[in-house]
Amino acid sequence: MTFTHDETFTTRPTLEGHFGMTASTHWLATASSQAVLERGGNAFDAAVAGAFVLHVVEPHLNGPGGDMVGIFATAGAPSSPQVLMGQGPAPAGALIQHYRALGLENVPGAGALAAAVPAAVDAWLVLLRDHGTWDLAEVLDFAIGYAEHGHPILPGAVRAIRAVAELFQEHWPTSAALWMPEGKVPEPGQIIRNPEYALVLRELIAAGEGASGRVAQIEAARAEWKTGRVAQAAAEFVRTPHRHSDGGDYAGVITAEDFASHSAGYEDPVSIEFRGYTIAKSGPWGQGPALLQALKILEGYPDEQLDPGTETGAHLILEAQKLALADRDTYYGDVPVNLKHLLSNAYAAQRRELISEHASAEFRPGEVPGQEQVLPALVHVSDAATGAGAGEPTVSKSGETKGDTCHLDVVDRWGNIVSATPSGGWLQSSPVIEGLGFCLGTRLQMTWLDERSASRLEPGRRPRTTLTPTLVLKGGAPLIALGTPGGDQQDQWQLPMLLRMLIGGHTAQQAIDAPTLHTTSMPGSFWPRAWEPGGAVVEDRLGAELIEGLRRRGHQVTTAGDWALGRLSCVTRDPENGRLRAAANARGAQGYAAGR
Repeated sequence: MTFTHDETFTTRPTLEGHFGMTASTHWLATASSQAVLERGGNAFDAAVAGAFVLHVVEPHLNGPGGDMVGIFATAGAPSSPQVLMGQGPAPAGALIQHYRALGLENVPGAGALAAAVPAAVDAWLVLLRDHGTWDLAEVLDFAIGYAEHGHPILPGAVRAIRAVAELFQEHWPTSAALWMPEGKVPEPGQIIRNPEYALVLRELIAAGEGASGRVAQIEAARAEWKTGRVAQAAAEFVRTPHRHSDGGDYAGVITAEDFASHSAGYEDPVSIEFRGYTIAKSGPWGQGPALLQALKILEGYPDEQLDPGTETGAHLILEAQKLALADRDTYYGDVPVNLKHLLSNAYAAQRRELISEHASAEFRPGEVPGQEQVLPALVHVSDAATGAGAGEPTVSKSGETKGDTCHLDVVDRWGNIVSATPSGGWLQSSPVIEGLGFCLGTRLQMTWLDERSASRLEPGRRPRTTLTPTLVLKGGAPLIALGTPGGDQQDQWQLPMLLRMLIGGHTAQQAIDAPTLHTTSMPGSFWPRAWEPGGAVVEDRLGAELIEGLRRRGHQVTTAGDWALGRLSCVTRDPENGRLRAAANARGAQGYAAGR
């Protein structure tokens, strides 16, 4: 059947070819990845090259001190996708009692107390080691070039720096030195360099120069990252108390031993069948299964009721997401989670019965056998220290950030395919570590200072991340790799896209361009963890009639503008003929796809 918003005109074409396709949230990362494919590299070489470029050109959206989650399939084992796990755990000193002794009720949203062990760099190196073909120096050449010779700074990065300029100048002098040249907020398009990070990358390469073979070279770089100058400098730097987002000055707890103790790796994905397709996601240490739960709930409705461009479809999508997210915020974490029950047909049917014609403003997790129902704190937006932003991520004056992330998808002519969402380590996360050109991340703000919670702060446990790329398969063959930045909205924006592509007949670009929506009726994953009961954020292009219909049903609707929600990208492969496609988001004039 055909869904609404399938207009012939799209902001960009859905690219088609057979050689290779790349899509990402920044044109320089896309171009770098595509250049690797053109020079004989595979999708994994290309993804790693593009990812390190993203560290340089989107520093307000991700950084080497952050984290990443990927999902991929190889040409040799297409029916066995794997999750690339680049989410570091809480350090050994990240104890609830320590944070409470400091007078904290939540983990701060900015400052080194919120730093998990950085795992993104190690994860990319593991992927390159096991599935790439290029040497490390070849892969890192693109990022080193942009860090040394400069790149035009994005308007979004300028906005982030402007928001925290006072914090930088008064409390984080190392950040001011890097991001405010000559004491001024840079202008959009101004050339920005980061020679200190270029040196870090050159040191990773140098660590393996005496090693025999590319695998040994990469292993030497991993050891250098986890035990060398980076780990030592970061641990020493955070010992000095610095300003956090709550206004207090604290030392961090991460140590060099924490850096050395963690290794990135692989996990099996969690998946469901939906309308003949297999949807594969990360485990419940991320929010990925919430998308699967929402699809299981929606599976019980006929196709014509699942069009996001209709009042009925929009209402059902919002209500299904509320139910899935309530379970996410009650049960998910780096703990055993009863996914067999949460993803069962019987449970989905039980949850589906809760959806009425009227919007719910309640927090309604289900009952899960064997798991205690520990509810998160429900802080209203109006009572929070800072409001939950609608649409794209926001940065407060204190450095607290909501949902800043980037994304990358690659498919090559052999059938290797990867979707990855790097994040964390934003320039506004914590002070730049002297001599390194980057800061630590703040993923621990997604943990609770509640010993009973599945998402509690605990040394060695991963915070329940929002990073959630998706791989779609059919008949055991990878078909679509997609994802988006956006914190709590990541799976929410992917859901309408999937419905439009898998049921509504949309091309990838049509599905990305189509107006979208999301709910804010759940506790935010980012400090100060606020929620807006019954809240819904929609793009105006959904139409006045649909929006008014949602309001009549009781949704507390916020209109975000015509082109405000989502930064989706994707690549696809037809397993029957090898035809490749790619599409990227035009919102924000930043993302791009390339291929042939």
